[in-house]
Amino acid sequence: MNSWAPFGKLLILFGFLLILVGGVLLLGGKIPWIGRLPGDIYIEKKNFSFYFPLTTSIIISIILTLLFFLFTRK
Repeated sequence: MNSWAPFGKLLILFGFLLILVGGVLLLGGKIPWIGRLPGDIYIEKKNFSFYFPLTTSIIISIILTLLFFLFTRK
């Protein structure tokens, strides 16, 4: 086995993730429910605003976990 093979697989995985994140960033404004799901925390006061996309983060985490599971199975 080539000693560079694991490094090549890692580079392919990072490239795939960059394409995925780039696509989400490009389409993020066109998908109205991203960042506005029930459970996302948004607090706005006079001089202060706080936004934490809790539900969106959980959903993205589940999707990434499933993708990693599918691509790293032996």
